[in-house]
Amino acid sequence: MSDEREHWYEDEAGPLVRLYAVTGGRSKAQRPDLDLTTLLVGTRSGAGSRLLAPEYTAIVDLCRTPLSVAEVAAHLHLPLTSTKLLIGDLIDEGRLRANPPRNQMSTAPDLDVLRAVLAGIKRS
Repeated sequence: MSDEREHWYEDEAGPLVRLYAVTGGRSKAQRPDLDLTTLLVGTRSGAGSRLLAPEYTAIVDLCRTPLSVAEVAAHLHLPLTSTKLLIGDLIDEGRLRANPPRNQMSTAPDLDVLRAVLAGIKRS
């Protein structure tokens, strides 16, 4: 006879939850404005929410100070696409605000940054 825990629990990893369960079966983010460097800031961390999954709470807690989408994904140990879906839900609910990074507000590249990168490449 097989142990019931065997299917959903792994001794080293702990409880296993499939990504489609975390994202409600969705696999594609509907927010093209979210990229790796978009900064997220919590707006109403103390307010009640219809989003009850622990990942939502973790994101709001992380974003008490500004964090990028990539940083949030890294802290949650989730793929970027799944993280973007969860972040999008929180933005839609008004619990997060997304701010594009300053350097993306203009379309021209920052020449000082490009020169610094080139100098670093030449040194190595």
